[in-house]
Amino acid sequence: MQVYLFDGTLDGLLSAVFDAYFRKQHPDLLLGQGGQLPLFCDDVWQVATSEEKATRVWAGLEKQLPKEALRLVMVSWMSEEKDLPTPLFHYIYKVFQTKGIERNFSDPDVLHVTNTARRVLHEQLRMKQFIRFQKAKDGTYLAVVSPDHNVLPLITDHFQDRFNDQSWLIYDARRHYGYYYSSTPGLTPNPSPRNEGDFKGERHDNKVIRVTFEDEATVPFDLSNGKMNADILSADDQLFQDLWRTYFKAICIRERINPKKQLSDMPRRYWKYMTEKN
Repeated sequence: MQVYLFDGTLDGLLSAVFDAYFRKQHPDLLLGQGGQLPLFCDDVWQVATSEEKATRVWAGLEKQLPKEALRLVMVSWMSEEKDLPTPLFHYIYKVFQTKGIERNFSDPDVLHVTNTARRVLHEQLRMKQFIRFQKAKDGTYLAVVSPDHNVLPLITDHFQDRFNDQSWLIYDARRHYGYYYSSTPGLTPNPSPRNEGDFKGERHDNKVIRVTFEDEATVPFDLSNGKMNADILSADDQLFQDLWRTYFKAICIRERINPKKQLSDMPRRYWKYMTEKN
C-alpha cells in the first residue's frame, strides 16, 4: 500500500496531487496529521505543502471543471470530515485523467465528494433559517452558532444582503471565529461596549471582517447557549424574545403536533441557540 502524508490543509492536499503526478504515482491513501498508518505500507511519502504547487493544481482544475463542479470541490472541503481527504484526492487526480469525470456518479470518489458537498450546502441553508439574533445596547446584533460543518463563509453574503443597514456579528462557537459586519463603512468593529474580548480582524470584503477573540472567557455572551450578557442586552430585546416565544406557542396546533417531523425539519442540535426553544 502506498500512503501520502499531508498537513491537513487544502493546499497540502493539492500539493499531494502535484507530487503524485510528478512522481508518477497514484497513492492508495492520503492521511492528515495524526492519522494512523495501516499495518502494511510499501511506500510512505511526506508531502511538503507548497503554495506554488497548490496554485498550479487549482489553476488546472479551473480549466478542467465547470464552475459548479469546482465549487462543490471547495464546499466539500468545508465539511471538515475526516474521511474526505482520500476520495477528494482521488477525484482531483482523476479530473486530469478523464474528461467529464465530475458527471460520473457511478465513480465512488465522485459520489463521495458530491454527497459531502451536498451535506454542507444543506447545513448552510439551515443556518440561514435557524440563526437567531440578539440586539446589544450599541445596536449590534449577535448570533452564536455551532454547525457540524464550517459553513460561516457560505452564509455571510446572505446576511450582508438582507441586513445591510444593521451591524451584526455571527460567531461559530465550535471553531472559535466569526464574521462581523459594519453598516458604517470604515467603522472599527467593537462587539462589546466595555471593550471586552479584543479580537484580531481579517478583511473579508469592504464591510465584512473575520474575527477571533483573544480570550473567549471575556466575551459578553455565553458560548454554550448564545445568550448575551444582561448588562449589554438592549432594553427592548428581552421583550421581543418573550413575544417571539409567545407567538411560537400560539401558532402551534396541539392536535397536529408531530415531534418526529419537527426533529426532521429542526434538528435538536440547533435548539440551544434558538430563542423559541429556550
